[in-house]
Amino acid sequence: MDVLEAIKKRRSVRAFTDEKVSEEDVERLLDAARWAPSAGNTQPLELVVVKGVETKRKLSEAALNQTLIQKAPVVIVVCADVTRSSRGYGSRGEQLYSIQDTAAATENILLAAQERGLATCWVGAFHEKEVAKAVNAPKNVKPVAIVPVGYPAVRPVAPQKRAFNEIVHYETF
Repeated sequence: MDVLEAIKKRRSVRAFTDEKVSEEDVERLLDAARWAPSAGNTQPLELVVVKGVETKRKLSEAALNQTLIQKAPVVIVVCADVTRSSRGYGSRGEQLYSIQDTAAATENILLAAQERGLATCWVGAFHEKEVAKAVNAPKNVKPVAIVPVGYPAVRPVAPQKRAFNEIVHYETF
């Protein structure tokens, strides 16, 4: 599958089958995340792989009771070590680049999962402190995304997208 096909076919899936995700597939997703670009190659990315029922329950509660987190066979918590991002970039690195870098890594996870026939959902609505506590994150590590991973129970249809000429501007608006 080429990358544009993966981009166009990827959907946010909120219902998973009970089928287990292989360690090989999980490692492939983690490696895809690892290869995401980062500002100044600071590599602030930290990944927590969660399979335990109790930790998934805590994450689900922290994420405004989104039960898809509990039902996924694997959950990846994408975090940023803001100390790494602040080196050389100060507060802009801590507040912006760390988010951009981990967002790129999260998208890589989603696309690698699509390529492997797996389903994901990028969960960003959560109480940061509760997620950090659930995964025992150090003080300088900030949770940025929660990604439930599994085999899709259903495949949602593609959402409507704005027209190309509505969003693309050349030189100026």
